[in-house]
Amino acid sequence: MLKELKYVFYLFTIFFFIFFITKYYFSNENIKKSYRSFNSIDKKIENYAVNLSTLKSDTENIVEYVENNIDQNRKSFQFWELLKNDKK
Repeated sequence: MLKELKYVFYLFTIFFFIFFITKYYFSNENIKKSYRSFNSIDKKIENYAVNLSTLKSDTENIVEYVENNIDQNRKSFQFWELLKNDKK
């Protein structure tokens, strides 16, 4: 009997916790506060964006094109040919 009462108490506690959390979350007061905070964050972002300075681009002509046949003395290894030679 005591065990069942304990479980009922736990269930009521969990139920009331979830009930009060959802009641607060969906309340008009909380919704107004969240919209106000979103608006204040947007205003802060706009203020920072106005005060940002732009930097001159220094990335022109950075890419160097390399030819593939620079090292022609290099031996090319192929994995499957190494295995074929190993079986003989």
